[in-house]
Amino acid sequence: MRGFESTTPIQSAVIPIALGGDDVIGCADTGTGKTAAFLLPILNRLLKARAANPSDVGFTRVLILAPTRELCVQIEDDVQGFTYHTELTSIAVYGGVGMDAQERALRAGADIVVATPGRLMDHQRNGAVNFHRVETLVLDEADRMMDMGFWPDVRRIVQTLPPVGKRQTLLFSATMPDEVMRLAAEVVTTPKYVQIGSAGGPAKSITHTVETVPASQKTDWLAKFLRRTEGPVLVFVRTKSGAERLARKLAGLGLCAAALHADRTQQQRTQAVEGFRSGRFHVLVATDVAARGLDIDGITHVVNFEVPSSREMYVHRVGRTGRAAATGTALTLVAPEELRALEALQRSFGPELQG
Repeated sequence: MRGFESTTPIQSAVIPIALGGDDVIGCADTGTGKTAAFLLPILNRLLKARAANPSDVGFTRVLILAPTRELCVQIEDDVQGFTYHTELTSIAVYGGVGMDAQERALRAGADIVVATPGRLMDHQRNGAVNFHRVETLVLDEADRMMDMGFWPDVRRIVQTLPPVGKRQTLLFSATMPDEVMRLAAEVVTTPKYVQIGSAGGPAKSITHTVETVPASQKTDWLAKFLRRTEGPVLVFVRTKSGAERLARKLAGLGLCAAALHADRTQQQRTQAVEGFRSGRFHVLVATDVAARGLDIDGITHVVNFEVPSSREMYVHRVGRTGRAAATGTALTLVAPEELRALEALQRSFGPELQG
């Protein structure tokens, strides 16, 4: 785990509040350190409690819900890094892999459970979950959990926890539309609201560009762009079949490309992400769901192969670059028939996204 020399603005704002025990709703640009903002005060509390009562073990104290497998794995990696020299235990619970090891850890009462709502509901139906001692609930990327239809599962899971007022709840999101705020009221009580940067906008360190390219020429245009760009480059497409098809075409043109989408096995997804992180793949072609929460240092460019359908989708896509103090470029390829959709997106951002 990399050492810390200073805190980011979201960490400076959230950590004192979380240490004080208040509920938090945090909204900040992606890549600004939200994970450490909630993990550090949580771990501080757990370690103090363990030191005061070493025999009080075998209960889950912290539940962290996240929308995707990749984000669960990344949060769990951070937990493991921070707790390496401690006796705290944790487990990442997500689909696409066997349930047995997860069930054993849940029944044993891992201190920290990081889970996707769907897989956690499977374990709850099997009676493997006991959350009556949970002290802290974290909802990470709450807007995406809502967009992906997970909120009914979130509600059911929350009903198995100690009630509002008897637990601390920390809710984080890169965007905070009104619907998320209404749903947040169901799980938090008198929260402290923290907003860093623009309300639901992309990071200021990102340069936005637009290229008008006929749909039939986009693949060739992208291949030429990738050959003159050092990368790594993350390319977003709308569909799983589109991701697979574009990655194959780019590979056929001599580019080191991999696809990331929900129909790939967990092993294939892990190989794609790790290959992209290590530099074995120059470009990763991904769907929104698959790339949600993807946190890889050094992504220089994000390419929208088609115009995103909403402001929120654009923010989440381009947030994979320009993270923390780094700069990045967001490039949107626009076919003539997509110009109207682009204009609607530009109106929602104002002059920031004029290309």
